[in-house]
Amino acid sequence: MAKKSPKGQAPGKGKGKGQQADPKKAKGSKTPEEPGPPPRLREHYQSEVIDALMKRFEYKNRNEVPKIEKIVLNMGAGDALQNVKFLDAAAEDLSNIAGQRASIRRAKKSIASFKLRENNPVGAAVTLRGLKMYEFMDRMISVAIPRIRDFRGLSAKGFDGRGNYNFGIKEQIIFPEIRYDKVEKIRGLNVTIATTAQTDEEGRELLKLMRMPFRK
Repeated sequence: MAKKSPKGQAPGKGKGKGQQADPKKAKGSKTPEEPGPPPRLREHYQSEVIDALMKRFEYKNRNEVPKIEKIVLNMGAGDALQNVKFLDAAAEDLSNIAGQRASIRRAKKSIASFKLRENNPVGAAVTLRGLKMYEFMDRMISVAIPRIRDFRGLSAKGFDGRGNYNFGIKEQIIFPEIRYDKVEKIRGLNVTIATTAQTDEEGRELLKLMRMPFRK
């Protein structure tokens, strides 16, 4: 004698063993997100900067052309020795600026004159690579740097002899990601742009073509 189907259910419509569920109706299933547009500064590098550098320095191979390797942001918080909340505020500000969580940096050695002991927290830092690096650099050049008071261009003397560039920003509030009414204290930060250039001349030309506003 054949088994009866459950009440209100047509024969053959039950969830039999081995029957596959519709993936579109599966619990928790999500449609894949469409990738966003590529960073415009990376597109600018690939479409214009590479050719310009090959012509300027006569590279024989595109792989010889210098590029930006990483950007490192550092923010000091020496006053955190008296109040740890200052360190948390500095790390939060740096995380908002970079769009990536900042890490706490600690002293490598003790300095008695500064009442500093080894392993004491002294600041925050974050290292950007890849897409986030290009996006941050674009925001910094296009939005943040023009907001510096009495800005007359960045000094070209910040190169270290190996094509890497360092410069300081006196106020973190030039970045629109920082809400002025919630700032605990006005702080500066240091920006290091590491490149694969072999000389300062190559590094300077690379960053100049990447629209860094150097002082003339």
